[in-house]
Amino acid sequence: MTGYTASQTAGSNKDPGPRAETMPGRSDVQPTVTVQIIEATAELRLDNGPLNLVDQTLLHSLDKALTHVEKQSGVRALVLHGGSGRAFCAGSDMRTFAGLGDSAAERKILFEDWVLRRLAALPFPTIAAVDGPALGGGLELALACDLRVVRAGVSLGLTESRIGGLAGNGALRLTRLIGPGRAKEMLFTGETISVDKALEWGLVNRLAAESALQEARELAAAIGGRGPLSNRLAKELVESALDSPLGAGLAKATVLQQRIFDSADLSAGVASFFDKRNAEFTGA
Repeated sequence: MTGYTASQTAGSNKDPGPRAETMPGRSDVQPTVTVQIIEATAELRLDNGPLNLVDQTLLHSLDKALTHVEKQSGVRALVLHGGSGRAFCAGSDMRTFAGLGDSAAERKILFEDWVLRRLAALPFPTIAAVDGPALGGGLELALACDLRVVRAGVSLGLTESRIGGLAGNGALRLTRLIGPGRAKEMLFTGETISVDKALEWGLVNRLAAESALQEARELAAAIGGRGPLSNRLAKELVESALDSPLGAGLAKATVLQQRIFDSADLSAGVASFFDKRNAEFTGA
């Protein structure tokens, strides 16, 4: 299993490149996921060949990268992107399917689901920057993020039915985003859809004319300038709206709003508003 690298830069949106260092205790071979902390934004870069295929190496590297990011108290947003690959992620490496059979749950499905759940459960906003095709498991990765910024002309699809497969995690998240009718059409046909249609359906949040990564970085920077506690709690409430009865969700909203009124961030934000200056939030 390959490792991952982590580096930290301040005041720059450029990749650190040679300054990236291999994490202690990890292999020094080329990693499949790298982590960069750029001001308040964590960037996760997939680097598993030109298609960034999902295999156990990538999943383990992504799992370790998520563990690292979760420990960084200053992170307020995350951007997941496909690096220099032709694809954001073209899905599972089908060469690994041979011999899985009735042990697929143990050897593939459960761990893949675990990693996607971890990505979705990060406490701060997450953005998929999609500059190349996101197909099958690749789109499932993007769907596990809160927001999706996609470059014009890129193909998107849960294409598993073309080979008799099934998008498990992705089918559920897709349905929540675009509704059962449209989700069934995508799943049943396995066809890709245009970014324009994906934007119309609510699958995509923003369309980038040139660089989805740059657009996502700008969006992450804007998010990073807002109240981090506010954004964490807002994410909780949106998930509650999907998972809980309305009454339970409203009760939770009351509790979380009280947390906001008890916070130093709200006091700082109100004071900065009247002083006509940018707020300095601490997340407390």
